[in-house]
Amino acid sequence: MGNISIEQTQQQARALLDSRIESITALVKARQRVADLKEQLVEAEREDKRAYVRAAKDGWSVEELKKLGLENATAGRRRTANRKSSQSTPQEHQDDAADSAHI
Repeated sequence: MGNISIEQTQQQARALLDSRIESITALVKARQRVADLKEQLVEAEREDKRAYVRAAKDGWSVEELKKLGLENATAGRRRTANRKSSQSTPQEHQDDAADSAHI
């Protein structure tokens, strides 16, 4: 076996670590962006709810808002979530239970 240079080996190791650190840095940035966007979405949904309530207080009926394509977004989400849970099949319940057992 030939002469091994500590400095050269360290430089090669650092280069490998740097490339791994770059991928982790990109992952952290992506996760932070997702977290930021989720936070923005929550705030936008709050604003939407306040604006809908304000429109209703100003005299707009649910039917009028619906005709304008401005249905109550929170009511629609609740109904969809309830439908999904009430319409699930026995197999889906078994799958859910199996998934929970693996956790």
